[in-house]
Amino acid sequence: MVKYFNYLTTFPEIIESYFSYSIPSKAIKKNLIRYSCINLRDYTTDKHKTTDDSPYGGGAGMLMKMEPFLKALEENKLTSTTIILPSPKGKIITQELIQEIASNSEAITFLCGHYEGIDERLSTFATYILSIGDYIVGGGEISAIAITDALIRLIDGVIGNPASLINETFSKKKLSAPEFTKPAEFEGLNVPSILLSGNHEKIKNWKEKESLKWSLLLRGELIKKNELSPLDKKYLKQIKDELVELIDNLLDE
Repeated sequence: MVKYFNYLTTFPEIIESYFSYSIPSKAIKKNLIRYSCINLRDYTTDKHKTTDDSPYGGGAGMLMKMEPFLKALEENKLTSTTIILPSPKGKIITQELIQEIASNSEAITFLCGHYEGIDERLSTFATYILSIGDYIVGGGEISAIAITDALIRLIDGVIGNPASLINETFSKKKLSAPEFTKPAEFEGLNVPSILLSGNHEKIKNWKEKESLKWSLLLRGELIKKNELSPLDKKYLKQIKDELVELIDNLLDE
């Protein structure tokens, strides 16, 4: 299980800020994880500490140079760690992939690009090239933090109640059921009465059905026929009947 996180970056303050709050901060205080920020400017050779340069062949923006990254990896003895390169070209992160990385890695090193990206040759040194989605963010530090946060949650002792991980969104390849807290009524908006009933079996069934329903309506690609249990199929038939009735009523109005 992963315990050590290293970040090769020109903006260590971004990473430092992340580890100063909430769950990451508590994990450090419990000695469950350790991290290091390695400033790439310390591994440059010119007096201006330059980490980027213009791209061959022209084009807008600047590219980060390979040399500072490789020098930092070698001098800090990080070449044998799991090396992650956040990139729009990478494989889209899923919970399954996060679990794979967490289980198979003890130390992870992030190569945090910035500007227009990194010299393409650096990708040959990466264990994983990963994307957090089909959109652009300001730098690899942001993506590295998102991936780190997903990994940290899986470490034993980090989450106060481990049972909460079991029912989180995507842990069962479905969206979570809707959640509510006090007050039970607010400006005409009410918590579903079944959640106030105290009947744990009915509440459990309601949550399983709602999880399936909202996964179907909002993220249909999560629902795969070969993974449906007999109970899932029963709930899907109920959901179908309810939706057909709702649509018919709307059309009749």
